[in-house]
Amino acid sequence: MLGDRDYTLIIDKSGSMSIKDQNGGRSRWSVMQESTLALAGKCEDLDPDGITVYVFSGRFKRYDNVTANKVQQVFQENEPNGRTDLAAVLNDALQNYFQRKKAGETKTNGETILVVTDGEPDDRKAVMKTIIEATRYMDKDEELAISFIQVGNDAQATQFLKALDDGLQSAGAKFDIVDTVTIDDMEDLTLTEVLLNAIND
Repeated sequence: MLGDRDYTLIIDKSGSMSIKDQNGGRSRWSVMQESTLALAGKCEDLDPDGITVYVFSGRFKRYDNVTANKVQQVFQENEPNGRTDLAAVLNDALQNYFQRKKAGETKTNGETILVVTDGEPDDRKAVMKTIIEATRYMDKDEELAISFIQVGNDAQATQFLKALDDGLQSAGAKFDIVDTVTIDDMEDLTLTEVLLNAIND
């Protein structure tokens, strides 16, 4: 299930990422870098032609065919500031998948989108709507998986991500394609488990 699949990483660079509330007085941004680099390395093993990476705040930027060592460069080129417009970046990643699917360019096992974020998005409804709409174009449950990895302990963000994880189908989604995990949870899981949980949610 993990092989022959595309991987997309979406990295939140909104202003709150610079908050230093992590172990050892580190910022959420620096803690996220470590986890993201580890995930990128794992994804690259599974998806050797490189992964797609987005960074977003009020606007987003897309990097294609990124290898794990280039992820470091993406972090050097970006600093936390701005809002959390998650709906727009998610919509772009999903539309891109469906365009490639139509053109016969997707991998046999589909795609996993990993979103590393720390806070609540600007527009909760728009994020839900984007994901629910996407499920209507899917043929099978496993073809698309979205995993939200929460950095920091923003209670509002936890509540929202939990609602995405548990309430999608009751809100009208064709499939439940969302899995959520905190950076702390990740300490107890292997990266393979994090990626498998995204698909098998």
